[in-house]
Amino acid sequence: MNYETTIDAEGALALNDMDGEGGARRSRRRIWIIAAVVIAVLIGAWYFMHDNGTSGAESGTDAQSQVVSVVVPGQTTISGMISASGTIAARREMPVGVAGEGGQITRVLVDAGDWVQAGQVLAVIDRAVQGQQVASQAANVEVAAADARLAQANLDRALKLVERGFISKADVDRLTATRDAAVARVGVARAGLGELRERANRLNVVAPAAGLVLTRAAEPGQIVSSGSGVLFSLARDGQMEMQARLAEFELAKLSVGAVAEVIPVGSARTFTGEVWQLSPTIDQTSREGIARIALSYDKALRPGGFASAKLRSGTITAPLLPESAILSDEKGSFVYVIDKDNKAQRRPVKTGEVNARGIAVIEGLSGNERIVLRAGGFLNPGDKVQPVLAK
Repeated sequence: MNYETTIDAEGALALNDMDGEGGARRSRRRIWIIAAVVIAVLIGAWYFMHDNGTSGAESGTDAQSQVVSVVVPGQTTISGMISASGTIAARREMPVGVAGEGGQITRVLVDAGDWVQAGQVLAVIDRAVQGQQVASQAANVEVAAADARLAQANLDRALKLVERGFISKADVDRLTATRDAAVARVGVARAGLGELRERANRLNVVAPAAGLVLTRAAEPGQIVSSGSGVLFSLARDGQMEMQARLAEFELAKLSVGAVAEVIPVGSARTFTGEVWQLSPTIDQTSREGIARIALSYDKALRPGGFASAKLRSGTITAPLLPESAILSDEKGSFVYVIDKDNKAQRRPVKTGEVNARGIAVIEGLSGNERIVLRAGGFLNPGDKVQPVLAK
C-alpha cells in the first residue's frame, strides 16, 4: 500500500510538472503570435496611411485644380481695318450763277438730277434791252463802214489827180488820214458790237463742264444778278466721294489708294472706292482729319447723306486671339500662359487690329504658347490648372 501510494504521488507530481511546462510554452507561443500580428497590423497601417496620404494629397490637389480651355494661336495674316463715318458729297462740286449783269429769268431748261454737257444752257435771262443795244451797235458798224468806203474813194480820186498836178501832196496826205480814221472807226464799232453780243450771251446760265445737276435754285420770273448767289450746283462728271472723319492716329495708318467699303445709311448695298486724298491738316478741336474716298456715280449715293466705311490699312502677321482671352487692369492688357508645369503665368501683351475673328496681339506672344481661352479672370499667377486644348 505504501508503495502504491508513493507511486501515485510521484505520478501526480510528474503530471503537474508536465502541465506547468506545457502551459508556459503555450503562453509564450501565444504572446509571440499576438506580437507578430500586432507588428504586422502596425506595418500595414503605416504603409496604408503613408500611401493613401500621399495619393490623397495628390488627388486632392488634382481635384482642386481648375479645368481651363487653352488655345495655341500661331501666326495669322491680318488685314488692318479701320471703321469710320462721314458724309457723301460731290468729289468736285461746281456752283453755277449769273456771269453777266443779270435780269429776269424767262426759261429754266434743266432740273436737279439731269446730266448736262459743257456749255449747255441751264437757264435763259430776258435780253430784250440787250438785243436792242446789239442792233443799234450793228447799225453803227454799217455807218462807220460807209464812211470808210467814202474816205477810200476820195483818196483814190486824189491819187489820180495828183499825177496831173491838180492836187497837192498835202491834200493827198489829208485824205489818207481821213481814210485811216474812218477804217479805225469801223474797228471800234465792230469791237463794241462784239462786246454787246458777248454781254447778251452771258445772260444765259451755262454749264462750265459736263456733270450731274445736284441742286436748282432758279425759277422763271425770278430776277437775278451777279450777286444772287448759286443758281445751280453740279457734280463734275457725276463723281462722288465719302468724306470719312478719322482720328489722327488712324489717318497715319492710311495712304492714298487704300481700298474702302462704303455703306450709305438706309441702304444694304456696299460700294467699293479708294482713298484719293488725305487731309493735310488735323482739326485742333476734334483731333480728326478727313480721308476722301472716291466713288463712282450711283443713284443710291446722295450728296449730304450719312455713310459708314471700312478702310483697309495694310496687313500684319501676328497671333490672333478671341476677346475672352485678353484681360486688362490698371497695368494694361495681359493673358494667362500655361507653362510646362501646367501653371498659369501672367503675360503682358500689346493689342492691335480688331476684327470679327478676334484681336491681334502685336507684342508679347510668339504664337506657340498655350493661352487660357476663358475663365482667366478667376486665375492667379502660379495657379495649377488642368489645360484642355479647345477645338
